[in-house]
Parts: sequence; structure tokens; C-alpha cells
Amino acid sequence: MDQAVRSSYVEAKKLYAKHGINTDEILEKLSKIKVSLHCWQGDDVQGFLRKDKELSGGIAVTGSYPGRAETPEQLRQDMEKALSMIPGRHKVNLHAIYADTEEKVDLDQLEPRHFSKWVDWAKEQGIGLDFNPTLFSHPKAEDGFTLSHPDEEIRQFWIRHCRSSRRIAEYFGKELGQPCVTNHWIPDGYKDTPVDRLSPRVRLKESLDEIFKDEISEDYNIDAVESKLFGIGSESYVVGSHEFYLGYAVSRRKAVCLDAGHFHPTEVISNKISSVLMFTDRLLLHVSRPVRWDSDHVVTMDDELIEISRELVRGDLFDRTHIGLDFFDGSINHVAAWVIGTRNTIKALLRAMLEPVELLRKVEEQRDFTSRLALVEEFKSYPFGAVWDYYCETHGVPVREQWLNEVMQYEQDVLLKR
Repeated sequence: MDQAVRSSYVEAKKLYAKHGINTDEILEKLSKIKVSLHCWQGDDVQGFLRKDKELSGGIAVTGSYPGRAETPEQLRQDMEKALSMIPGRHKVNLHAIYADTEEKVDLDQLEPRHFSKWVDWAKEQGIGLDFNPTLFSHPKAEDGFTLSHPDEEIRQFWIRHCRSSRRIAEYFGKELGQPCVTNHWIPDGYKDTPVDRLSPRVRLKESLDEIFKDEISEDYNIDAVESKLFGIGSESYVVGSHEFYLGYAVSRRKAVCLDAGHFHPTEVISNKISSVLMFTDRLLLHVSRPVRWDSDHVVTMDDELIEISRELVRGDLFDRTHIGLDFFDGSINHVAAWVIGTRNTIKALLRAMLEPVELLRKVEEQRDFTSRLALVEEFKSYPFGAVWDYYCETHGVPVREQWLNEVMQYEQDVLLKR
């Protein structure tokens, strides 16, 4: 081990120990937390089932950075590279359009066998898989409606797709020995103000009930539903609002997915976590970075990411919370985006775990708000970076910005030759 890294860690460990914080125990706990890396960052949400490659349903990616993955093999290669620079054992989150098959198959015909290569790869990597039905960028979603569509035939197509997606997720869970989180998001909504807000929501509720009628053990599959405030082409009304899905999840015992960019610009999901988990068993987070709107920027260690991490740590909510990433930036190196976003997410969790939570809780209960503020502020400059460097070193991944050299070399050797 690098002597400077070890020496800095030893000194940091002593400082934290003064407040009863055992950094060795913290790092052991951190190593058990899984973050789900979203595959669609690697190819700008193109997938492998569609020929036209046109995005729709409120999905947009800007930038044309060279080297994005064009095949399942390239995508897996890129994700392996990213995972090699991220400490810990994690998961990969797939959308249905990333099926690895030579067959010409539509979304409602997908089966577990179309993802067998992904499962084989996940076993080799020692990671889990999560899943999402894809209800966008398809001819049957062109008018902006899917599960709430007034046309019964179109609605049934999407119901079949979501039911098949849950069977694929069950297959992932059984094969990999850990639950697959299946997240359901739809783009349904109107660009301008509708006359009838109720009927689409009635149809959506009925469709979801039809999708979830197949009983699947949560040992293999955990269902989540994801709301959105607005989208491109659905600025005035979204069928699957936060209120709709919160009510649905509570009444149907499903997980709520909170996406950092799916609310008003001044709303944050950190303040919603404790409330949602009061009434639901599980929570799925889509950690992203909105800039003025749901623009899915690469995660940076900003105030909101730290607050999300603090909520999970202070409430000891990791057993009930699934952490996934959701950003896609086509203007920078695709592999670097994964590494930056994932390392920041894990780093923020570590920073929150290195705060004296019990002491802070005690002074708060005593209404000593002066001490609460002072301690929170002082711990912002405690040497969590030394603990992070040691964590990376012990997990055999690059320390600090050393990973950037590897990514740039990978770009020259692999990405630019595609």
C-alpha cells in the first residue's frame, strides 16, 4: 500500500475516533452498499433492438462525444472498465431495449433468454442486475401515451411488455442470487392543458393492476413505480404524477422511485425520503443532477447528494433503500461519466457515515441548536478524503484522479478506434 495513503488514514482515524467513530467499521459497512450503474449512459440511450435510433417519449441526449458503445459486447467492455475504477461490488441497471439477441423481437415478445448473455456476464463480474421496461422510442408510444392509452390494443401491448419485463427480472434474481429491482416509468402526458385528467389515470391504475397480477417473490424481483412532474411533450400534464404513484405504491405495497430531477426545480428528494418510508416498505432512488429541469447531468458531490446520503445514514435506511443512478451525458467521455457519478455517490455516503450522528441527535434532542450547527459545520472539513483514498487503495482501484489517466488511455486504445 502507498505509505502516504496509509499514513493519512491513520491520522484521520485518530481524529474520528475522538468522537466514537470507528473508520474501519464504517468502511466495512460501506463495502456492502450497492449502487446500480445505468447501462444507458454508455450509448446515449440507443439500445440494441431499434433500427431508427430516434429517441422519443421525452428522452433527449445532447453531445456527440466519440466512442459510444454500438454493440452489447462494447457496452459490457466499457462497463467493466468503469467498474474496475469504482470501489465495491455493485449492480448494473438494464433497460429492455438492451436485449442481446440476433432475433427480430418486439418489446412484448421479450423473454429471459434474450438476456442470458447479460446474466453470464454478471456472474463473471460478481454483480447483480436491475431492470426497466422500455416505454419510449417505439412506434406504439409516438403519440405520448402507453399504459394509459385510450386504445385498448396499444394499452395491451404495453401491459404485455411490462409483464414480460417482470419475468425477465425474476430470472435475473434467481440466477444471480439477489433481488432485481424493476422500475416502471412511462412518458404519458399532454403538452397542453387537458380537459380530462381523471380518465388516463384510471386506465393507468387498471393497467398496473394487470401487470402486477403475476405474483413474483421479492426474493427475486422488487417492483418500483416512478413519477415525473413534466417531460418534453408533456409539459402541462403527466399521468403518472408523484401523488398518483405514491398512492398506488402505498395501496399496492410497491416501492416508490424518487428521481432527483422529477420534481419542481426548488424541490429536493432528500426531504421526501423519511416521509415516503413511513408508509412504504422500500424505496428506489434515481440519483441524478437536474440543472434547471430534469436534464440528467452527471452526479457531482453537491449539497443535495450529501443531504440524500445523510438521510440514508441518519435514518439507517440502507436495508430498505435501493440506490440507482440515472444520467446520460453525450458531451463527455462515456466511461468517465460513470466513474465520476458513481465515485461521487459512494464518496458522499462515506462522508455522511463519518459524521457523529448519535452526538448530533443528542444535542438536537436537548435543543442545543448551537452545538448542532457548530458540529455539522466543523465536520465538513474533517479529513474524510483520507478515509476515501484508503478505501479506494484497499479495494484495488485508482486513488484520487489517477483513474482519469486510465480512462484517457482507454479512450485512445479502444473508444476512438470504433
